[in-house]
Order: sequence, then structure tokens, then C-alpha cells
Amino acid sequence: MDKVSTEVRSRMMASIRGSNTTPEMKVRKLLHRHGFRYQLHSRNLPGRPDVVLARYRLCIFIHGCFWHRHPGCKYATNPSSRENFWQSKFEQNMNRDTRNRNELLQQGWRVFELWECGIRKPDSELTWLLDTVPDCEQRYISWPSFPNESPNGP
Repeated sequence: MDKVSTEVRSRMMASIRGSNTTPEMKVRKLLHRHGFRYQLHSRNLPGRPDVVLARYRLCIFIHGCFWHRHPGCKYATNPSSRENFWQSKFEQNMNRDTRNRNELLQQGWRVFELWECGIRKPDSELTWLLDTVPDCEQRYISWPSFPNESPNGP
């Protein structure tokens, strides 16, 4: 049973943004502060990546752990109401993410998936990104791949 009314829940869900989120802004500010220039939400690429660094043929997706189902993450919880609806919704999101990632890789792009739980950490935790953008041979990175379970967050 939901703790809030249907109207309040509807208003809460409608206020969730798909772009310019706090984690996205944190990554964008870090990249910009260190001289990287990028495009946002490029409509001509599969999945409209959050950040596109065309010079490096790199697309960055900044995923919310809940909506995109970060494996093993404590934030990828399952709602207790309307379980079938949510399961279907999450499967559609994950299938779409996989399809978009594969299309980008086939087109010769590198793809980084950054998860919200890792971005919540201080900026010093993201400094690996600054070195990895120009000098990485890996075509796909998902970070963090195994979030830890500490009382202060991952």
C-alpha cells in the first residue's frame, strides 16, 4: 500500500526529470571545468546520450540506479505496489538501454554508462573519467560496476 495519495504520487512522479538532473550536471561541470567540450542529448544518436564528446567518439549516459536497474545497487529497489507494471517498465528500460548501447558501438562510438550511485560520491571519485576520456582503448565502460554497501552510501 502506498503511503501517499494517488494525486500526490502522480505529482511526485511527474516532477522527475529526464535531463539536466543533478548527477548529469555534476559530470558536465567536471568535464567543462577541465576543458572538455561536448554536445547534450544529441537527437541524431540512438538513445540521445546525455553527453557526447564527438572529438573522442564518446557517448556518456548518466543513469539513475532505480530507473535503469543498476545491478547489485541498493538504490535499484522494487516498488511494492503494482509489481507487474513496474517489472514491465524496468524491462523496457533495460532493453532500450541495451539496444541503444549496441547501436552506438556498431556505429563506432565508445559508450560510458555512469551510474547515479557513483556520481553521488565526491568529485575526487570521478577524476578517473578525465584521464579515461582521451586515452581509453575500452569501447564500453559501466561505472561503478559493483557498488559497495557502506552506511554513508556507495
